[in-house]
Amino acid sequence: MNIEEVSKNKKILLDEIPYNVDDVDFMKPGKGSAVYRIKFRNLMDGGILERTYHSGDKLKEADVATYDMQYLYHENGNYIFMNTDTFEQHYMTEDRMGSRGVFLKDGMVIPVQLLGDAPIEITLPNFVELEIVETSMSTGKETVTAQNKPAKLSNGMEIGVPTFIKAGDIIKVDTRTGAYVERVGNKK
Repeated sequence: MNIEEVSKNKKILLDEIPYNVDDVDFMKPGKGSAVYRIKFRNLMDGGILERTYHSGDKLKEADVATYDMQYLYHENGNYIFMNTDTFEQHYMTEDRMGSRGVFLKDGMVIPVQLLGDAPIEITLPNFVELEIVETSMSTGKETVTAQNKPAKLSNGMEIGVPTFIKAGDIIKVDTRTGAYVERVGNKK
C-alpha cells in the first residue's frame, strides 16, 4: 500500500510484526516531497514505534480479520475464545492479554482480531457489570466531599466505591480505567 493510503487504525506489517497505526502526521515542506510521521503500536507486545516516510514509500498491510468470539475459559496461562460462526477455538496467552483479562466473563461475546489463526487483539466493551463480594462497613459519617471505600469484586479486582455500596451489589466498572461508574442492582 502507498504511504498516502495509510490512516489511523490500519494494520501494517513492519519486519513481519503487526502494528496498529496510532497516529499519522502529514507535513509538506516548502521544498521537496511530503513527509509522513507515523506512530505505530506493536500488536504483539504493545511497544510504540515512530517512523518517518516520504511520498511514494510503500508499506505492507497486515492481513488482520476481526470476528465475534465467545470467551470460554482461562486455562494453563491461555484465554480460550470460540468463533461464534465456525466454532473454532483460539488461544491468547496471558502475556498478550495483559491486565484486560480480569474483565472477561464466561460467555461474553467480543470482537477479536486474528492475524492468520492467532488472536492478536481483543476489544472489550467500555463497561462491564460485576458483583461486589466483599467491602468494609461505612462509618456513617456524612461529609461534603464524596468518600470511597475499598471493595473486592467477583473478578478478584479491588477498587474504590462510594460508601453506600455493600456486598451483593452489582456495579458498572469502566474497563478502560478500572473505575467505579454506578450501581446497577443487587444480586437477588
